[in-house]
Amino acid sequence: MKIKALFAGFVVVLAFAISVTACTPRDSEEVNIYSSRNEGLIKPLLDEFTAETGIRVNLLTGSGDGLLSRLQSEGRNSPADLFLTVDAGALHRAKVADLFQPVGSSTLDSAIPEHLRDSERLWYGLSMRARPVFYAIDRVDPEEITDYLGLADPKWRGRICVRSSDNVYNQSMVAAMIAHHGEEVTEEWARGLVANFARNPVGGDRDQIHAVASGQCDIAIANTYYFGGMTLSSDATNQDTVSKVAIAWPAQGSQGVHVNVSGIGLLKHARNVDNALKLMDFLAGVESQAWYAEVNSEYPANPAAPWSEVLESWGEFKADELPMSALGENNSAAVRLMDRAGWR
Repeated sequence: MKIKALFAGFVVVLAFAISVTACTPRDSEEVNIYSSRNEGLIKPLLDEFTAETGIRVNLLTGSGDGLLSRLQSEGRNSPADLFLTVDAGALHRAKVADLFQPVGSSTLDSAIPEHLRDSERLWYGLSMRARPVFYAIDRVDPEEITDYLGLADPKWRGRICVRSSDNVYNQSMVAAMIAHHGEEVTEEWARGLVANFARNPVGGDRDQIHAVASGQCDIAIANTYYFGGMTLSSDATNQDTVSKVAIAWPAQGSQGVHVNVSGIGLLKHARNVDNALKLMDFLAGVESQAWYAEVNSEYPANPAAPWSEVLESWGEFKADELPMSALGENNSAAVRLMDRAGWR
């Protein structure tokens, strides 16, 4: 696969159109995928897959929850073969809804580390997004940022920005905290974190990073790939923010930085199973994984894939190797805990 060729196809946008009847043959030369990823961040790879294999890929994009509801409503009549979404919690919800079937692929098993895939091989991670701490270069000594628990320290009172508790990335982070520290310690931490908010949660991860640069807060919790997009942007505001903000990697002496995954699963009622498995193997391959890193500043789930220059510039770090399934299993407890702590 040629990375440059994928970039050339980055702007291609095609509509999803599938017509399925009861007599649709299995394993025809197509595969149908429902994806909560932005179309531009997956379509070029699918086009490359088609160019290499001759298998047409029909893509439907939407919100993760919306697509999950659609799959449940469609049941065995769904045309979808694969479900791709951007959070381990969403993948877990699809598993609980009994939407997936197990995959027997030695290629996937060798490419994707065990903690980044479902223990029953019902889904596999495709890219990692780290959730570290961003700090104002002129106001914060990064040595002050030791671990996530330390963010509840009163020294950060009125200095922290983070998005709301209804965001699944925060829910997954708290779910990981529960797995490591238990509910009692995590709730005490969440209460301390809320007490240190510089403002009521508002906006997305980019907004939190911009708020650090503008002086509304001194540190923020956000996913790295947003900062990567800002780094690669020619927008003056983004460039100004990037010049004023840096990344601190917490928990390096303990469990490591919290990470989440985008991932994919083979649906229970898939009609084009062989083609779907070929696409899953393709997306886990080194060249596809390198493309994720270059285009979206996400860390490859396949450790054999190279990092982009942007990722390299942030330095190496220890990532949490908590099994991704724990993020979904603890999601409900995390949401209740955040509510009790007053995290709105």
